[in-house]
Amino acid sequence: MNDTERLLAIENIKQLKARYFRLMDTKQWADLAALFSADAIVDMRDSAGVRDENNLFTGGSGFVTALRGFIEPLVTVHQGHTPEIEITSDTSARGIWAMEDVLWLPEGSPSQLPFKHLRGYGHYHETYECVNGHWLIKSSRLSRLRVDMH
Repeated sequence: MNDTERLLAIENIKQLKARYFRLMDTKQWADLAALFSADAIVDMRDSAGVRDENNLFTGGSGFVTALRGFIEPLVTVHQGHTPEIEITSDTSARGIWAMEDVLWLPEGSPSQLPFKHLRGYGHYHETYECVNGHWLIKSSRLSRLRVDMH
C-alpha cells in the first residue's frame, strides 16, 4: 500500500465511524448493523460505568438489537474525536477514538433507566477490515473515563 492508498484507507475508516455515530443517533438500525463485519465482536461491558458481562456481542446485528432496546426511547448525541488510525495491512487497520455521548430521556417517558440525562466520556478501541473494497468494523470496545448521570 502506497502513501496515497494509506491516506485514502484512513479517510474511509473516518467516514465509516462518522456513519456509525450518525446512524446510531438517527436510529437507522439496519444501516448501522451493516457497518460491522459478519463476525464482529462488540465489547460494551464497561460502557455504563459499571462492568456488565451481558454487554459482549458477536455480530453487528446482535449488538444493534441490544443497543436498540436500550436507546430507542432516548434522544442521543454521540461524537468521536481525534482518531488515531493505523493501517496494519492492505485489508486491516486499528484505531482509537476519543468519544463523548449524551443521552436524554424525553419528559414523561416511562423507563426503568437510572437516569434522565447521561453524559459519558471515553475511548473506542477498534479494529477494521476491508471486504470487497469497503471498510467494516471488525471489533469495537468502549472504555469509559467518566459517566455523569442525573
